[in-house]
Amino acid sequence: MNATEIQQGALTLPEDQRARLAADLLESLPVVLSDCDDGSAEARRRLDEMKRDPSVGRSWEQIKTGLGR
Repeated sequence: MNATEIQQGALTLPEDQRARLAADLLESLPVVLSDCDDGSAEARRRLDEMKRDPSVGRSWEQIKTGLGR
């Protein structure tokens, strides 16, 4: 089975299973951002904010709606 076949199969999974698969695959990669990277610092800041107050987060459906999808 090649990457294209795996991707085609993965795209048939329900949304929650695709999201979990994507997260698992991303976690398997080495860290790319460094501590001095503005993107990394911003991501940590937002994660900390969401841990303090989960209501500041948005669902995937809300994000898609905001993008007009």
